[in-house]
Amino acid sequence: MNKVVLFLLAIVASITVEAQINTPAPSPSAKLMQTVGLTEVNIDYSRPSMRGRKVFGNLVPFDQLWRTGANGYTLVTFDSDVTIGGKEVKAGTYSIFTKPGASAWEVFFYTDVVGGGTPSNWEESKIVAQLSAPVYPIEMPIETFTISIDDVTGNGANIGIMWENTYIGIPFTVPTDATVMSSIDKALNGPSSEDYYAAAVYYSSEGKDINKAKEWMNKAMSMTEKPAFWQLRQQSLILAKAGDKKGAIEAAKKSLTGATAAGNNDYIKMNNDSLKEWGSK
Repeated sequence: MNKVVLFLLAIVASITVEAQINTPAPSPSAKLMQTVGLTEVNIDYSRPSMRGRKVFGNLVPFDQLWRTGANGYTLVTFDSDVTIGGKEVKAGTYSIFTKPGASAWEVFFYTDVVGGGTPSNWEESKIVAQLSAPVYPIEMPIETFTISIDDVTGNGANIGIMWENTYIGIPFTVPTDATVMSSIDKALNGPSSEDYYAAAVYYSSEGKDINKAKEWMNKAMSMTEKPAFWQLRQQSLILAKAGDKKGAIEAAKKSLTGATAAGNNDYIKMNNDSLKEWGSK
């Protein structure tokens, strides 16, 4: 084996040994979860440290777009629609970019969620919300970049950003009141047509009280403005099982009409077979 080959093998062995050594990341990743009202908020980001450096206005220049952290994009996920800067932001995951300033920061919620640094092609159309957040100086220096969710109420909170001697709060609101009121209205108004329909189909499929299933199915259909052909199919089967052949035939014919209009051959055949079985001409 010549000297060149031995030299190359030594390099490979050295790389292999180095790859087996685990060292801490300079800007470790972090995950934050907070329930705000009825909305779950998750934030994923990386945390650089000062390490004796001047941060804002130096390491992070003023009035330039910043990824708001380190490594990959800083991401926030809302599991319900929220309002930020007066704009409704749909449930989902967004990246957070900022333009730090001496007295205020511009904050942008952006639709791109994969990448590092700042986007090479910044597109205004991808901004779902933006606002200006005032800077609050803090006396105790914060060594490591920190994101928090502060001032939590039933209807909103602030996404807090702290580093060096700077704090900003990014307010957002959640639709807790609307969600609760909808839930109250639904509970006080009783079961929905979907509730009655699901209960009827379950009772029928499990061989429970068929007369109760018939009652619930008829209630569901009466509450549904335009029953779908598959719903009418289930109604016809329940009516037939309950001994109401006339009602079953009527429901099957309606289901057949809907299935024909939709071009659903499976339901066309099933309805024709049942109508024949039930003696309909």
